[in-house]
Amino acid sequence: MGRADLRGAVRRGARGTTERRRRGLAVAIAAGVAGAGIAALAASAAAAITMARRVVTPVRERPEDIRVLAVDTARATIRLSRTADSAVPGRYGFWFAGGRGHARVGRVLHEDAGSVTRVLESVQRGTLESAPAGRWGGWYWLEPGELGVAAVETSIRTPVGDAPAWFVPSVDGGSGAGEDWIIHVHGRGASRAEGIRAIPLARELGWASLLISYRNDGDAPASADGRYALGAAEWRDLEAAVAHARDAGAGRIVVMGWSMGGAISLQLLVRSELAGLVHGLVLDSPVIDWRTVLRFHAALSGLPRSVGEVAMGLLGTTAVTPLVGSAEPIDLASLDLVARADELSVPVLILHSDDDGYVPIDASLALADARPDLVTLERFARARHTRLWNLDPERWEGVIRAWISRLDASSGRTARPRRRGAADGEPTG
Repeated sequence: MGRADLRGAVRRGARGTTERRRRGLAVAIAAGVAGAGIAALAASAAAAITMARRVVTPVRERPEDIRVLAVDTARATIRLSRTADSAVPGRYGFWFAGGRGHARVGRVLHEDAGSVTRVLESVQRGTLESAPAGRWGGWYWLEPGELGVAAVETSIRTPVGDAPAWFVPSVDGGSGAGEDWIIHVHGRGASRAEGIRAIPLARELGWASLLISYRNDGDAPASADGRYALGAAEWRDLEAAVAHARDAGAGRIVVMGWSMGGAISLQLLVRSELAGLVHGLVLDSPVIDWRTVLRFHAALSGLPRSVGEVAMGLLGTTAVTPLVGSAEPIDLASLDLVARADELSVPVLILHSDDDGYVPIDASLALADARPDLVTLERFARARHTRLWNLDPERWEGVIRAWISRLDASSGRTARPRRRGAADGEPTG
């Protein structure tokens, strides 16, 4: 082989080597891209499973994200770090020491860019001075007895067992027979104490109150899987409470649902054979369509919309319910009361805030638009989730009072207002 031929062979060999390297590099890049795609897909799937599990898993511990900067018991003040919750006017509960401590805080005295100083009204549990942080709450009272009313500890026979409840007659010593009843249904991660705020108004209007617990809320027995069904199963526990009220001789029954308690209340209306015993609903910051809520939280968490959509799909897929932890799939479409608005047959009062921060007002607006003949919407601002009473109790009570009066008129009854006093809900400490 001549020198020229040798040079040509070398060049051809070099070109072949370069081409092989390029092909190898292309294959490696393709494999890397595919691997990254698979990894991204796996990460998205894991995020969707985590989100789906979080939705149905009962809340037992909550982060204490508001720092306690100073406590002055002599002046009855507390200075807290400024957050979206701690800066809103009104009266609130403040939980600390992992939920073992509780205080009542009142009006804002001073605020700046980083802190808020408020009235410290009282401490019910724990030592606030030693608490580094706590969390905001709408529960101003922890037990009905703090109102100075006589509450009867009772229980409701539900499909999962006996669930504790408080019964507060409209007048001391009442048995409930012949009285109109309001059944209070608390929200996700809350307890029956959430509804205590409504007892004084109920008594003023001559209504008894039944504050119930339901499966997996920490007070009532757990279901077999120990998971929330977002109203798809809990309505049966509310149905048992309605049957209890009927058997006790209740007259009219109104159900008041808070947050997820609103979803439970609405499911009772469209699923229960006892729905005809319910004369109306009062819903505070209600979940009316879970898909609206879950999309909101996916966006709030910075998750891609696709992850939220997959999470919602997982909740309703039988094959993957073991990964989520639920015994049965949850059909989110069946829980959408905007889509099922034509099934409503009793008056509904909705109280919701534009600044809820947890359950967006969108579905409440849509339901009010769909059924203006039955649904009354009272729209608040600034109030956070289920804390409308805390921000403006006069307005909150006034709206419900007027709605009950209209219900009385439609029933041919006359409201029975009573003079309020310490025994009817004025703070005792």
